[in-house]
Amino acid sequence: MSDRTVYFKLWGVSLLWGGNYVASAYMLRDFSPIFLSFARLVVMSLFLISVALINKSMRKPTAREWGLLLMAGITGTLINQLFYFTGLRESTAGNAALIVALSPIATTLLSRIFLKEAITGQKLTGAIVALIGVVCIVLYGGKELGISHGDVFLLIAMLGMSVSLLFIRKLTSAMSSYEVTIYATVIGTILMSPAVAVEAMNGDLHASHRVLTWVLLVCVAVIGQGLAGFWWNSGIAVAGASMSAMFMNIPPFIAIIVSHFVLGDPILLAQLGGGVLILAGVAITNMRRRLPREPKTDFGVKGA
Repeated sequence: MSDRTVYFKLWGVSLLWGGNYVASAYMLRDFSPIFLSFARLVVMSLFLISVALINKSMRKPTAREWGLLLMAGITGTLINQLFYFTGLRESTAGNAALIVALSPIATTLLSRIFLKEAITGQKLTGAIVALIGVVCIVLYGGKELGISHGDVFLLIAMLGMSVSLLFIRKLTSAMSSYEVTIYATVIGTILMSPAVAVEAMNGDLHASHRVLTWVLLVCVAVIGQGLAGFWWNSGIAVAGASMSAMFMNIPPFIAIIVSHFVLGDPILLAQLGGGVLILAGVAITNMRRRLPREPKTDFGVKGA
């Protein structure tokens, strides 16, 4: 695969993931949040299962791996998706993208707490800078001054994703990220079923009656998440994790610009300033000194 093709795919992933936030906010006008999350996960699961059946490359996990996959599905799919769509309904696509961009920092801090991984002064500095950015967005980036329920829910969704990465890190020592993604997504989708039932029993479930909205949902699930995820993994494999991570600075600002023109959301100074601080914090955290032989790392970031 040529370098030009790799970078084209990484740019494509950045644009798709930035657009996903706007598309999700748009679909929430016609769908209830839990049902929208469930429907999108069902479509994505069917797509991933189809790919697995075609490639015939899946293996049965061990008992320990099933336990880790269950936790990854609960945190990275169930909790993340439930709070993401619930929060997005009360916030903006731009805020959602910027808050989710904090995930690498949160994962670093959680790794220190739970996995006892060392944290350097550089990483701590990056975390503090990024957290200041989040405070700016949460306090001043909403429709009113103060902390909105939507932004709090989005923070919980981001933390769910960050916790899931700890389980994924353990799983990928023996399984491919491709296998982990499929199993964790399907498990999370199954676990989402009771939440949809509760939403229906409470009379809060509603779905779009427009065909084009359902087409958008399928496109977001298959192209914006499924296909983009494969492109992202191939980009990491060729360009490396550090270079690929730089492209994750793009989706938040794509979301802010597109949501302004498509949804009419204002572009706030607090969003721009907070976004710059978050991305600067992520850049500081991932900055590496030049060494004779840099150890190769691998991580994945799932677009919402």
